[in-house]
Amino acid sequence: MADDPLKLDTFICFALYSANHAMNRLYKPMLDALNLTYPQYLVMVTLWEEDGQTVGGIGEKLFLESSTLTPLLKRLEAAGFIQRIRSKEDERQVLIHLTSEGVALKKKAASIPACILDASDHTVEELTRLKAEITTLRAALSKNAA
Repeated sequence: MADDPLKLDTFICFALYSANHAMNRLYKPMLDALNLTYPQYLVMVTLWEEDGQTVGGIGEKLFLESSTLTPLLKRLEAAGFIQRIRSKEDERQVLIHLTSEGVALKKKAASIPACILDASDHTVEELTRLKAEITTLRAALSKNAA
């Protein structure tokens, strides 16, 4: 039936889900070499952009709750990549700082974006447009899910 709304190949959610799955498979060997999971890699990227962020600030950027982020941060700390330090101004806040090992890891991770670009068979411009469209979709869905 051509007008059946419950056909898998018509679902945008499945296209996004399966693309995400393929992306994770591509990232896995590169991140394994760095001893990172994908969520840990995202935390490291946010800290490479701006060191000394709060747990809440990182969570906002990554759309993660503190309860999800805290165990992840503990594992990064155990691996020697970050330090969790209570804020002197507000003891309720925990600041996340890169260690020297965490800073050095950025150099090892620097080739990952180019590998992803090469594997995508798209130009930078095409991927930039696609990312903008997906970001707009995420914003609309988030607004309407609340």
